[in-house]
Amino acid sequence: MASARAEAAAHAVAQQAGAPQAALRHRMGGGFVQAGALPLLDRKRLELARALATGPKLLLLDEIAGGLTEHEVRELIDIVREIRAEGVTLIWIEHIVHALMAVVDRLIAISVGRLLTQGRPEEVMASPQVREVYMGVEAA
Repeated sequence: MASARAEAAAHAVAQQAGAPQAALRHRMGGGFVQAGALPLLDRKRLELARALATGPKLLLLDEIAGGLTEHEVRELIDIVREIRAEGVTLIWIEHIVHALMAVVDRLIAISVGRLLTQGRPEEVMASPQVREVYMGVEAA
């Protein structure tokens, strides 16, 4: 009975992380595939599922979009939006700026451990300090 509950919980969390049911039963040569053999987006989904299994109120995402194709980034954005819509607070460190811009309603820009600016994403990205530090555009 406990095994059935654990399996049901695992499926629920995997679904929340965007892992398709096929990935849960992904088989190669008669056995389950090791996590390292999964495609990159599926590995990232697996990591999200592991984190979500703890029932967090706050989730730290560190460069989760790194290495993904543009199509995969769009899939990831949808997954992160769903997690956020379920009430999980996110702290997301990311260099794929358009992924952040598509999800967050508050952005904090930091350089060398110091706060540059914070606010709505559009305001932060228009900041002269952010443009200079992150985009190499000299402030006027």
